[in-house]
Amino acid sequence: MSESDEHGPASDRPSALEVFLAWPLAAASHIAQTNIRLFETFLPPANPRPSRQLIFPWASPNTISLELGTMSLRNFSTRNDGRATLICAPYALHGATIADFATGHSVVEKLGQCGLSRLFLTEWRSATADMRYFTIDNYLADLNVAVDELVPPVDLIGLCQGGWLALVYAARFPNKVRRLVLVGAPVDIAAAKSSLSNFAADVPLGSFHELVRLGKGIVHGQQMLGLWGISHGPNEADATLQAGEAIEPPEREALVERFRQWHAETVDLPGSFFLQVVEWLFKDNRIAEGRFVALGQTVDLSKLTAPIYLLAGSDDEVVAVDQLFAAARLVGTRGEHVVKMIETCGHLSLFLGTEVLGRAWPDVAGFLLRDFNEPQAIAERKDAPAVGGRSIRKSIG
Repeated sequence: MSESDEHGPASDRPSALEVFLAWPLAAASHIAQTNIRLFETFLPPANPRPSRQLIFPWASPNTISLELGTMSLRNFSTRNDGRATLICAPYALHGATIADFATGHSVVEKLGQCGLSRLFLTEWRSATADMRYFTIDNYLADLNVAVDELVPPVDLIGLCQGGWLALVYAARFPNKVRRLVLVGAPVDIAAAKSSLSNFAADVPLGSFHELVRLGKGIVHGQQMLGLWGISHGPNEADATLQAGEAIEPPEREALVERFRQWHAETVDLPGSFFLQVVEWLFKDNRIAEGRFVALGQTVDLSKLTAPIYLLAGSDDEVVAVDQLFAAARLVGTRGEHVVKMIETCGHLSLFLGTEVLGRAWPDVAGFLLRDFNEPQAIAERKDAPAVGGRSIRKSIG
């Protein structure tokens, strides 16, 4: 029995926030069920002004090491020596601050506390009109420039939609990635069902093209929020952030308000990139089937032999556990160098939840820091006990 079977299949009833953070497919599904011409009338108009720079504040001190066409390379390092760890952030509805949301709710902060001193993050740019024809290759090419800037091989961490991009990059340039961590990332869409993959399967491809046409080549984040009409109560924020009852009311209110501000700040996506992701990843399942072409070459996951860590949420409605864990059988990594961890949480809590950050992420840091030549590196328990009333399952191989 797989880990996901043991904890039950991904729910068919996602929270609106989790679906929307991952990708604006829900809006496209709604379009597919309604006369598309009516949406031309009722959709809020696209903002004609150039996309402004995102203003949601970072929780951790950082500088910009490199400016590229698709991204700013954020530097959170506390030292200038040592191996670089690069976090590949999602490029979806919200910005890269998902990796550094707030004190106590930050992947960047936790990794730094655990001894990773050279930390970098891809901050993908909100798409402007001149970026509307950017494709997946544009993002892979700039990711490659960033890795070269950091001096490969690097340790690469891919979050959510940044996870499949990190995996494709690592398989395309296997000598440039020493270790790979994928968190809540879709890899094999056929391995299990999720809300996100169901949306993509059910909506005709033509509807996605129409969505891009309506945005004049851009998928507008603010339009998606306005169309879906999501409301967010404090309970949803509490569950996601796992703040607990010990937090004082004023601090809790400030945290919930920060969560609302973060959610309200969206990024726009290039239409060409968006359509490729929908078709290549979610409809054709090209990564898992060995048909994904990256920078002129078909990606062969079996050539990727780096140690790999897979972190999933048992209650993740956006990415099913088996959609991520399928990576273990697709890559060429030795079984004893593959770590699979399940946390009992939803999608966003994998990156923002206090409990997950306190348990799983120190283990991720240990995976990146340990010497795999030492016997204890692979002498892990197959099952970890429940912690704080929440079950965890970790396996090697």
